[in-house]
Amino acid sequence: MRIVPAILSSLVVASAVAFAGATPALATPHDFHVASANGPLTVYNPALVPAGSRAHVFALSALGTTTVLAVHGLLPNHEYGAHAHAKACGATGDVAGPHFQYTPDPVTPSVDPAYANPRNEIWLDFTTDRLGTGVAVSSVNWTFGERRAKSVVIHETHTHTDPGHAGTAGARLACLNVDF
Repeated sequence: MRIVPAILSSLVVASAVAFAGATPALATPHDFHVASANGPLTVYNPALVPAGSRAHVFALSALGTTTVLAVHGLLPNHEYGAHAHAKACGATGDVAGPHFQYTPDPVTPSVDPAYANPRNEIWLDFTTDRLGTGVAVSSVNWTFGERRAKSVVIHETHTHTDPGHAGTAGARLACLNVDF
């Protein structure tokens, strides 16, 4: 799916506004669903996600779903993985459950590239800049139905794609609840 550049620009601007502490104002047509989450992260590994790190997530659904993740305060020049997860954040990273999959893999954990891929899941891998800021965008050709993702989890490495490891990205470092 190709997203209209103006809509994507609005999402990025809204993320920047949210980081500044203001309330984002998006003009959205009635047939679009916009969800967002902003705030401090639930941190599981402060060595890789330092205290005070923040994240902002927007998801825009119409003919498909485009998700934008913006982070600040992480380690500089570091590669992270991030994915939408099936459950809300909790005391440990495992509480967020598996990655949200549009078509669920009957095998758990899901490491089959037929299911664990960026077309069936929301993958938001990013590399931080010298200030620890990063942005990722995911576009899939489906929208959420009754089943919805509940969180976005930041992982230790970029996401692997090879059979037997597909969808894995190392330890769960931090989590942000979302309302997709």
